[in-house]
Amino acid sequence: MSAMRLQLFHNRKTSHQEKPPPMLQETPLRSVAAGVPGEGKRPHAARPFFFLSDLHLSEAMPRTVAAFEHFIRVNAEHADSVFILGDLFEYWIGDDMLAEPFPARIAALMHTLSERGIALYVMHGNRDFLLGKRFMKAAGAIWLPDPFVITSFGTRIALAHGDGQCTDDRRYLRFRRIARNRFAQWLFLLWPYRWRKALAERMRHASEQNRSRPVSPRYDVTRDGIAALFKKTGTAMIIHGHTHRPARHREAGGTRWVLPDWDLDHGERRGGYLKIDAEGIRALPLD
Repeated sequence: MSAMRLQLFHNRKTSHQEKPPPMLQETPLRSVAAGVPGEGKRPHAARPFFFLSDLHLSEAMPRTVAAFEHFIRVNAEHADSVFILGDLFEYWIGDDMLAEPFPARIAALMHTLSERGIALYVMHGNRDFLLGKRFMKAAGAIWLPDPFVITSFGTRIALAHGDGQCTDDRRYLRFRRIARNRFAQWLFLLWPYRWRKALAERMRHASEQNRSRPVSPRYDVTRDGIAALFKKTGTAMIIHGHTHRPARHREAGGTRWVLPDWDLDHGERRGGYLKIDAEGIRALPLD
């Protein structure tokens, strides 16, 4: 058996009054069956892990939704685990969205992974940080904090959505601190559903208007933000999304993989995912 491990950051008291700096506590995430050879049989290789992000699913993007359905039903068929590192949906205004047919359909599709024995892990992004327990249950998914660390095929890897590393965008980081505050979320969820949806639709429309404009470097991750993540997690590899600039970067602290966004409905076809198995890590296009 091989094992993937989740590393969470906990504070641990050294006295009754003081807290030291956060320490890494490693706890099992999920055992990965590497295959137990029977008599006259060769061992099976451990199944691969898949990483994707920034799908921005909505009814307005039917080709992108179809590509995700194909990925879940076909590409992920032999996966051990699937990791979605944020922005699964174009927006998420609360788990009462599951009363609508489209979100319920996506959750049911995702649940087929766990029905097939494939683990599904979902991280919040900057557009769907209100995904809650009800959604995770409906999708058969496990929520993961940002960042978290896995050990996969002997390599420790830090996973993040990526927005927290855009340290030059001070305005957004202020919004992020408020939006991730549980009290602020509770207040927002008290709004009538139609108000929340109207606000989200206005924000989506504004985002559509800006789609063709050049992206400012201010909205990208920074060298300092990435260096801090390497240091915090003690890893030499990072996988993140958010920036929609897929690439492999050589950083001072190690290797950084940036996941692509998915968009098959506007102009040039975009999308893809990372696959990690015994042969290494590869960036793969959509079928």
